[in-house]
Order: sequence, then structure tokens, then C-alpha cells
Amino acid sequence: MVSALHASRPRCPACLRPHSACICRWVTPVAHRTEVLILQHPLEVHEAKGTARLLHLSLPHSRLLTGEQWDPGVLQPLLTAPWGTPAPSVPPRRALLLYPEAPQDAALGLAAPPPLDPAWLPTPQGLRLVVLDGTWRKSRKMLHRNPLLQQLPRLPLLALPASRYRIRIARQPHQLSTLEATCAALAQLEADAERFAPLLAAFDGFVAQQAGWQGRSLRATNESD
Repeated sequence: MVSALHASRPRCPACLRPHSACICRWVTPVAHRTEVLILQHPLEVHEAKGTARLLHLSLPHSRLLTGEQWDPGVLQPLLTAPWGTPAPSVPPRRALLLYPEAPQDAALGLAAPPPLDPAWLPTPQGLRLVVLDGTWRKSRKMLHRNPLLQQLPRLPLLALPASRYRIRIARQPHQLSTLEATCAALAQLEADAERFAPLLAAFDGFVAQQAGWQGRSLRATNESD
């Protein structure tokens, strides 16, 4: 829970962080054809190490929605309906979920996802990538509480890169931050890894900034002991 003192600090209207911790300098707009819907767990909104807001601000064709459970009537249009001014000639988007299949899914009561139709892949401009932003525990809860998400085909990431996210401990070496995983997915869907290299370079700067703050906080704590 965010403390009253922390919540009352003036915040940047773009990145929603305190002005002293603003990350807007790392926002790096990139061109992309696949739309991205970021569903963020509420406890991630003010997480200093979180990357979803930076990702959203850097992807012009993205939306960010915060919550844990949504009414199907609200969620369904976000998954498939055209964004912006409706046009009769614009077909619905084909939504796919960026989330790995796991052996424990069935034990958790999660429905098996439908297979991803390979015919979708040659036209990334017709796709909408759905990304869950949260820890594994939080994202599984989001998936469990929203059956519409369980009905989406999942995108498997191929040739996972090593994570550059050294400020947050991962359970497995291949686990990536929300920003890294989304960049990897977009690079795969659009067959253009170089397009997302500037955003990943900016991400390195963001990580270094956060690591510096963590280091100063740790030193201050040690000096006060």
C-alpha cells in the first residue's frame, strides 16, 4: 500500500512518478504495427522498478489499463474493437496473449488456450498483443479472474534474450521485464529487432538510474545503523 506521505508527493503527469524520480527522459517512441494492450495489476502502478508505464509512453499504438478483474463487456472491446474513431472498413483486431503456457495451468483452473493460427502472423498490423504487467503470482491471478484472457491464443517467445533487468530478482534466468518481453514479442511479430533497439538502450539507462537510487538508499540505511 502506498503511504499517505508518498501518495501526496507531487507527481509527473506523464510517468506518474514523483518529480524527483521522473523517468520521462527514457521515453523513446518507436514505430510499431502491432497494437499493444497492457493490463497492469494495481499493485504495480507505483512500483519504482516497474516498466509498464515507460513501455506505454514509448509505444504510440498502445493502451494501458489498471485492474485485476474486468467486466467482460468492458474487456471484450478492448481486446478486439478498433481503437479511436470507429470506421466500417476497419476489421476487428486479432488478440493474442503474451503469456507462457505452464504445466500447472490446469491445476490452477485455467482453461487451455486455443492454438495460435499461423495465418495471423504475416499481418502484424491486424494483431493486438495483450500483455499482463505484474509478478507471476499477480499475473496468474489476473488470468484466472478473467476468462476472456484464457480464451486468447498465446504467443510463445522464440530465442529468448538474456534479461537486462538487474534491479529485480527473477525466479528463472529467462524471465524478462514487461518492457523486455514486449519488445521481444514485437520484434518477433514484425521481424525487425533493430527497430526496438533504441527503446532497449533507453531501458538500460532506466535500469542504471533505478540501481543508483537503490544503492544510495542502501548506503543511507547502513550509515544510519
